[in-house]
Amino acid sequence: MEALICRKLGDPTASLDAEESALTVSKSHPIPQLNSPTAVRVRVRATSLNFANFLQITGKYQEKPPLPFIPGSDYSGTVDAVGTSITNFKVGDAVCSFAAVGSFAQFIVADESELYHVPQGCDVVAASALPVAYGTSHVALVHRAQLSAGQVLLVLGAAGGVGVSAVQIGKTVGAIVIAVARGEEKVQFLKALGSDHVVDSSKENVTESIRGFLKGSKRKGVDVLYDPVGGKLTKESLKLLNWGAQILIIGFASGEVPVVPANIALVKNWTIHGLYWGSHKINRPRVLGDSLKELLSWMSKGLISVNISQTFTIHEANFAFAAIKERKVIGKVVIVFDNAPTAKSKL
Repeated sequence: MEALICRKLGDPTASLDAEESALTVSKSHPIPQLNSPTAVRVRVRATSLNFANFLQITGKYQEKPPLPFIPGSDYSGTVDAVGTSITNFKVGDAVCSFAAVGSFAQFIVADESELYHVPQGCDVVAASALPVAYGTSHVALVHRAQLSAGQVLLVLGAAGGVGVSAVQIGKTVGAIVIAVARGEEKVQFLKALGSDHVVDSSKENVTESIRGFLKGSKRKGVDVLYDPVGGKLTKESLKLLNWGAQILIIGFASGEVPVVPANIALVKNWTIHGLYWGSHKINRPRVLGDSLKELLSWMSKGLISVNISQTFTIHEANFAFAAIKERKVIGKVVIVFDNAPTAKSKL
């Protein structure tokens, strides 16, 4: 099978043919075999790129798999083979899931407990981008912050993968959503997505714009801050938070880890949540399962939709990573395997 191999740590945007490239495409990698009675082999249709994948290949992620390894986390496809004890899945079923590594390949094996049926009528390619980005935002907003209707949600980096998902989930639960992004194209996209107020951080003062909106809508401040960016933008956003606000620390796309003053958090009774979604698989697996099931239900009802900004083949993986690095993406980037048959669920 074809698989993208990380042979050494380095820049995933370098040409795959270059000697210095961290990545290479193997055209004859062994197809993984079923390793237990409850194992399921999936023929991958599409696999999503996340910023965490970029960091993992550069060696800057908290989890460092031994070299060489196949990168990749969330994916979708069709069941190719099942173990002897499998009753919930059959060959041909459309499924999606996530893994620590391994999805940038034509086949992957997972335990049946880690697989989810893609509801009838849902786009299987779009489902590949659901687990990590939307799962992160759902666990953060619904399970941790318990965001409710009428509360004010501020989303930084709102045009990225997790940002778009946070905006959609915020609107689905009835929150007032303020979105921050850079550039007119992203601003218009976020407005079309239903954001109540959008700030173009490339040309506007973020705090002044948001304060103007809050004053005009007779609201005191922000109840929940969703922050995948960090840096200066976090520091400025803290000035907008209500008493009793909740801060969701999702990541540091700016490259700068912000400092939240503990004395101000004390006086204003803020709650600060660190959200490392992947660790829930070990510590709170039921939360992840319930979260993804609700997201797939919302997707089937049209309450949320995954915006696929660009698609690439596995041989174009470096260009896919470059799109993320250069912040040219609105929503998600996916790698698509054209030789895998497109499928709709038979549920």
